[in-house]
Amino acid sequence: MERNNLYPIFLKANHLNILIVGGGYVAEEKLAFLLKSSPDATVTMVSPMYREGTLALAKQGEVRLIDDAYKKKYLKGKHIVVVTTNDPEVNIKVHKHCRKRSILVNVADNPPLCDFYMGGIVTKGNVKVAISTNGKSPTTAKRLRQFFEDVIPENIDELVKNLNEYRKTIQGDFEEKVETLNEFTKGLIKKR
Repeated sequence: MERNNLYPIFLKANHLNILIVGGGYVAEEKLAFLLKSSPDATVTMVSPMYREGTLALAKQGEVRLIDDAYKKKYLKGKHIVVVTTNDPEVNIKVHKHCRKRSILVNVADNPPLCDFYMGGIVTKGNVKVAISTNGKSPTTAKRLRQFFEDVIPENIDELVKNLNEYRKTIQGDFEEKVETLNEFTKGLIKKR
């Protein structure tokens, strides 16, 4: 059985400089996905053209639009790059430039040229669940996202806040606190 060896992390996108190369439908989709999860993300987009939807999205966040074709100078100071053009030569060039500079890069619909994938995400207040299919099936990730949106209770954020307050009142060292919280939260995972 094949394994998913990806390491999941949650990025503070407002602390990073993100570049999206391209201005078509896929670029708009990636920007929407990013801003939905991290509305305060710092994003630059470079493309000779942008969709109307992208222009509207850009006004909702910290998005800088550059009307130009990709040039490697646009990588300066960037931490993450998402490439969405329909020109394979440009995509490969951006990938090579990023690898040379140790910048994380995702080339849309080209898993071998990706350092990371953008999976399905469920957010309810402070609780966020990320779903990965190892780049094999975005549709499955979408269906799993819909499933988790249904099964995670709406009041989960209230529960998390209350548990955080309770945690502050527990006496003992770290290990004792973890043990107390583990015992206290067992009911959350009862089998249906």
